[in-house]
Amino acid sequence: MTVDEVDAYLAGLEEPKRTTLEALRRSILAVVPDAEEGISYGMPAFRVDGKVVAGFAAFKNHLAYLPHSGEVLTVLAEHLTEYERTKSSLHFPIDEPLPDD
Repeated sequence: MTVDEVDAYLAGLEEPKRTTLEALRRSILAVVPDAEEGISYGMPAFRVDGKVVAGFAAFKNHLAYLPHSGEVLTVLAEHLTEYERTKSSLHFPIDEPLPDD
């Protein structure tokens, strides 16, 4: 896994997807600054001690944050009511970064 892989993934996106996901990338690294960045299952991912702890992805009509934990979205559910989500991903608009908190 390398930072260059994530850079290439982001470089391949059109705006505003690129800028919005770059903001999410900075937010994730602020929480886990020692995370190793790379690509896992075709998506940018962040590993800590060899375990993927978070990721993100761009789709046609939305972006997604993937916490790689069955608890994160459940614990934060009351703060996420304005977003669509699945059991394992939080979907947000391509032009609205997630708030840092």
